[in-house]
Amino acid sequence: MSKANRGSGIRDKVKSGRGTCPLCKRTGIKVTSEVELKEKKYMVCKQCKAALAHDKLQDAVAAL
Repeated sequence: MSKANRGSGIRDKVKSGRGTCPLCKRTGIKVTSEVELKEKKYMVCKQCKAALAHDKLQDAVAAL
């Protein structure tokens, strides 16, 4: 099976979608998930998106 289309959604983004997550403050991580917090949209990493879905990271959200 060809693997030519894997990651095609992030190839056109700056630095292939890598940056700093505003919640966990990790650098060089893929920030591809868009989440709306306090009426603003943030790009967060996959791990923070999952934690927000399970009602965790309240202290990090409060700091924004």
